[in-house]
Amino acid sequence: MNKPLALTAVDRDFFRAVALAAFANPFSPEREALDRRIAGDDLRCSRDELIDLVVDRVTTRLDGLRRSGKGDPVLYRGEDRSLLQTAFQFDIYHRYRAPFDAFILDQQRAGDRPIKVPFAGEVLDQLERLGYSRPDCLRYLEIFYQIRRAFYFIDTALVGLSPSMHTLRLQLWNNIFTCDINLYDQRLWDRMEDFSTLLLGETGTGKGAAAAAIGRSGFIPFDDKTGCFKDSFTRTFISRNLSQYPESLLESELFGHRKGAFTGAIDNHEGVFTRCSAHGSIFLDEIGDVSIPVQIKLLQVLQERTFAPVGSHERLRFNGRVIAATNRPLDELRREGQFRDDFYYRLCSDQIIVPPLRQRVQEESSELPALVKNILQRMLGHECSAMAAEISEGLRSTLGPHYGWPGNVRELEQAVRRMLLTRRYEGDRLIVGGGGLQDALVAGVSQGSLDARELLAGYCGLLYQRLGSYEEVARRTGLDRRTVKKYVMAEAQEETEST
Repeated sequence: MNKPLALTAVDRDFFRAVALAAFANPFSPEREALDRRIAGDDLRCSRDELIDLVVDRVTTRLDGLRRSGKGDPVLYRGEDRSLLQTAFQFDIYHRYRAPFDAFILDQQRAGDRPIKVPFAGEVLDQLERLGYSRPDCLRYLEIFYQIRRAFYFIDTALVGLSPSMHTLRLQLWNNIFTCDINLYDQRLWDRMEDFSTLLLGETGTGKGAAAAAIGRSGFIPFDDKTGCFKDSFTRTFISRNLSQYPESLLESELFGHRKGAFTGAIDNHEGVFTRCSAHGSIFLDEIGDVSIPVQIKLLQVLQERTFAPVGSHERLRFNGRVIAATNRPLDELRREGQFRDDFYYRLCSDQIIVPPLRQRVQEESSELPALVKNILQRMLGHECSAMAAEISEGLRSTLGPHYGWPGNVRELEQAVRRMLLTRRYEGDRLIVGGGGLQDALVAGVSQGSLDARELLAGYCGLLYQRLGSYEEVARRTGLDRRTVKKYVMAEAQEETEST
């Protein structure tokens, strides 16, 4: 029996870095540091350029082993074999990034009908050459597809250069794969329905886009016989705004009903929990608006994974994942008895705050131009750098550097449309006309016209608008919660009187 081959110390160190990069969150500082270590590049370059350098370095190193007859992982044992297999997987995945992205767009256009994966056979053949069994090859193809979808939807749907947006993308990735993708691959890939997610943030910040990025990135099995994934990601995400349904119809929309269950129920109706696929997610927007009875029924779904349609005793199973969102302060609702504690605790396996636009603009001066450019590209179908720069400058000169963007990204989208129509946007009249809390506070500080009480009340009011929680404002300012509430209420009263 031939003696197993061994990697050189230099190769082993290189491939250890590759293995760490393969399992790192692609939106994390750790991944960027590993990429720079692999690429050996001290120059500043874009993320895409850096990834291309990394892939070239890995491919070159693997090709060198192949040419010397040492490129087959089966010839190695222990850590060396594992490192080489991971490096080859890393290489295969990155060489098929463009085909995966094209396939995602094709599937999006095809809708709910799963379509053939034209390159699946090539990927499976290359994985089999690494010594994997057919079932293992299928698993890696499935994981490759899930990873690429997650990166695609997080990266394209959540544009922004600010630190808070970098954090949001990192958190969304962890929500899909956990903070250890190796653990996810080995233990949790078929258990994620047990992890519900609560998205918090103001109206218009993009909670729906964040939810869609999670919901469209779930694990989907591959059917080796048909050459298709068993479901289309366009079907795996179901979104419902709960505030749009009257109480009498909400339970029916969620759980379905049987014919004759109530007046007007002339036929059986399937609710969203029935229609959600085993690999899917349901997004329940405005969860803070639902009544206690509905909260109790939703809690039962989360705890027991079963539900009964209205007018039926039959228990149906729900195998999907729940994502919920609200712009209301849940701590206040819980304190007032309007939101059950047990429901809250079962709902928030992970809690993610989607940052307001004013925070993003304050953190990064290029945030607004980047968003305007993206909005225009989506609106017009092509890049319009000159127009984006003109609109961004127009907004900045008209609104000033401290405009609060109360409608967040949704308001910015309409502002861009207004600029295209009239070349002018003067902001939310309710906010601008009354001076705006942030503008008034900044102006007062600049002019030195505020006394200590006015300064503290204005700052507490501004933090409360941003955070939506007296407790969080108290923590940030070091004040008692009751003192914070007094200042916030006083500031709100002054604003009302001034308008």
